[in-house]
Amino acid sequence: MESFSHAPFWIALGQIIWINILLSGDNAVVIAMACRSLPPRQRFWGIVLGAGAAVLLRVFFTIIIAQIMTVPYLKLVGGLLLLWIAVKLIMPSEEHSEGSVKSGDTLLRAVWLVTVADIVMSLDNVIAIAAAAETAAARIDIAHALTIKTVLIIFGLATSVPLIIAGSALLMKLLERFPILVWAGAALLGWVAGEIIVKDAAIVGYLGAEFVDKIHLWSAAAGAVFVVALGYVLVKLRRPAEEEAEV
Repeated sequence: MESFSHAPFWIALGQIIWINILLSGDNAVVIAMACRSLPPRQRFWGIVLGAGAAVLLRVFFTIIIAQIMTVPYLKLVGGLLLLWIAVKLIMPSEEHSEGSVKSGDTLLRAVWLVTVADIVMSLDNVIAIAAAAETAAARIDIAHALTIKTVLIIFGLATSVPLIIAGSALLMKLLERFPILVWAGAALLGWVAGEIIVKDAAIVGYLGAEFVDKIHLWSAAAGAVFVVALGYVLVKLRRPAEEEAEV
């Protein structure tokens, strides 16, 4: 399909890979924790099989959510959830303790733990990627939106998950060394959220498709600014509380 050779397709694919990597740091930690009790020879297969099963389920759920985004108010709800996810990404996360994730003592149990943990923790990924694929497909080629969404989701997840498994330690160091990457990722999620909210079927019906087409970029920019501004305020408010707790 000619649409796949256009720059917007590859830009959208890069956005999906970036979003999934940013939102999957905790998943990489959980995978390691779940497989830590396996014999050394089985750890590799525990990680690969568990992550592989999780990827298949994540692709399945993401495609379903992307297809039902046309239901009135669903984009609105998904966009609001995405704003919360973006702000949460900026907030400092608590360290994982040894007892926070149970380890599997057999290969089958470890694979099960990895799969379940990944799916439970990946609701934010699913919503974010479905929203990004939805808005990108509409921009690239509305006539083939279904095919484009599906290809973006499958390739985006299939490409980014191996990167997460293989380079989780490097990614964590990069995000720690360059916090601006986290803020940029959160702003990207806010941009997607703002665009997806204003394109909800109910809002388009109320405001009119022509008006929405004029303001959707302003709405996207407002979403990005909202996330960065709220995240900045919450981080500033949280620091004094943490300092008092340490004292």
